[in-house]
Amino acid sequence: MATATQSQVVEPANIGWEQRKRKLLPYGYLSPTLLLLATLTVVPIVTVFLYSLFDNVIVNPNPPEFVGLENYIKALSHRKFRAALSNTMYFATASVVAHFVIGLSFALLLNSRLLAANVKALFRVIYILPWVFTASIIAILWRLLLNPHGVVNFVLLEVGLVPELLEWLSDRDLAIHAVTFINIWSGYPFYLVSFLAGLQGIPDDLYEAGHVDGANSWQLFRFITLPQLRPIIISLALLDFIWTLHQFTLVWMTTGGGSNSEVLSTYTYKAAFSSYEFSEASTLAMVILAMCTFFGIFYVRSQRMTDE
Repeated sequence: MATATQSQVVEPANIGWEQRKRKLLPYGYLSPTLLLLATLTVVPIVTVFLYSLFDNVIVNPNPPEFVGLENYIKALSHRKFRAALSNTMYFATASVVAHFVIGLSFALLLNSRLLAANVKALFRVIYILPWVFTASIIAILWRLLLNPHGVVNFVLLEVGLVPELLEWLSDRDLAIHAVTFINIWSGYPFYLVSFLAGLQGIPDDLYEAGHVDGANSWQLFRFITLPQLRPIIISLALLDFIWTLHQFTLVWMTTGGGSNSEVLSTYTYKAAFSSYEFSEASTLAMVILAMCTFFGIFYVRSQRMTDE
């Protein structure tokens, strides 16, 4: 009788341990990846955050001095920071809007039944080309094209659209617009591919029902196409805005952040490696991280709503 009671007590304990073991097993498999992510992501972020709270850090003979939020107040109130923030918001907003319009327009064209299959294949190759190149190659390519004696100025002069040679990447009034145009050209294929996949996933029955109800092309686009693409539009716009906020390579290799084209990423780089103001650079890096995190939260929420 005692033996039976003892086995009844031990058996639930073993079952409970086995259940906990099964729950912990996936985390055991993930532990190397989690450890690597913590080492490469969490540790640097915490380190940079601590640097932003101190003065005289890294390359400085004086001992570090805790200043709290003073670096943030100084950075946010600086005229150059406000100019860089304004350029960054213009750069990101204009890029996202143009990417959406161009990407959706080309996707509608490639999804249209008016074009033959071989024509669509040719256009796909042409439209996807900007996505093939890296940011450094794109920067070098457009520096040659936008050179005062380059192809762009030659064509514009021949057509009569400009009266003289223009310094596209060094003129204070043109540089930020030229860089934004280059970013638009290099980024729209991502929207094109995503929208084309979304359009091909919309059932034809919806359009047929719309035609039966007497809807015209604009009404079909407004009440069927756009609502069906809404999850893709929100995801693409948020992701693109986050990526563009910390775009560095393209701006640095075209204008170097000069000629009134300074953005937050180049401003941070110069503060760290030109002025050696690592406290200020760390503060600016945390501001960029906070902005990206803010929009990242909206992206995660939109993904959850889509899944539900």
